[in-house]
Amino acid sequence: MHTSKSGGGAVDAHALDWNLLKCFCAVAEAGAVSRAAALLGVSQPTVSRQIAELESAVGAALFERVARGVALTSAGVALREPARRMLEAAQAASVAAAAQGTELAGTVRITASETMAAFVLPPMLARLRAAHPRIQIELVASNRLDNLLTREADIAVRMMRPAQSGVVTRRIAAYPVGFYAHRDYLKTRRLPADGADPRRYDWVGLDQSNMMIEGFRAAGYMVDKSFFAFRCDNHIVGWQAVLAGMGVGVTLQCVGERYRELVRVLPDQKLPPLEVWLAAHRELRDVPRIRTVFDLLAAELARGELKAPAGAPG
Repeated sequence: MHTSKSGGGAVDAHALDWNLLKCFCAVAEAGAVSRAAALLGVSQPTVSRQIAELESAVGAALFERVARGVALTSAGVALREPARRMLEAAQAASVAAAAQGTELAGTVRITASETMAAFVLPPMLARLRAAHPRIQIELVASNRLDNLLTREADIAVRMMRPAQSGVVTRRIAAYPVGFYAHRDYLKTRRLPADGADPRRYDWVGLDQSNMMIEGFRAAGYMVDKSFFAFRCDNHIVGWQAVLAGMGVGVTLQCVGERYRELVRVLPDQKLPPLEVWLAAHRELRDVPRIRTVFDLLAAELARGELKAPAGAPG
């Protein structure tokens, strides 16, 4: 951020790039470039470049550095509300335009967790393509909660109930979860698959997220980050670590049971199932192509009839 600018003349709103305004609002809301980059799904340098470009167009610094991130300057405060209204108007126009589509053709953008996107949805989407070849699918594999109201996605597959208002939600199913380890890992360390104490095993966990730590503590095991021998927030990488024999990991049973080289461990540990929810923007729910994809996913996820992808063991 440039902190030496001041003042600034009138801004031609029509000349501004909507992406710059979206970036500005994200930084203003997050209070830090790094957090805004994570929310937007782009790199920090990209966010910094876009803010610098917007500051150049405005003719004034919009943010100043503070101890824990950035804060709005007086020019930034003045721009924040108009920028928010402009984005809302653009998003409303986008929704209205998309809602006019009447054919089973065009793009549907889906967001889902990394595990769901990599291991659960592909065979379902293949059947969708076979039935509706004119519908194109964009799949965002991300564990962050994309905003349906700002058109970051048309449909969201969630493992928790969506909290946003203005969206249509449907609880589809509850998928059972299990602990899995490679059989060679258990053999070389002479560990029983049905042992009673999780602390006997090496664990594959998460890095920045505390989700697994909180889960173990809820079960009565007061663990911390050091409890996990391998840590990565990318769930696909974590699963590959389990397949490589680095320790025990947690996944959906419908995924874990595909691999003959894996063994379900600690089967007596009661794990709460993961609920599967579908969500779509209330207005877009009635666009034929989005309604078709929504209903197909609802039926497929409810059945849970998942087949191993080509090349996967099991």
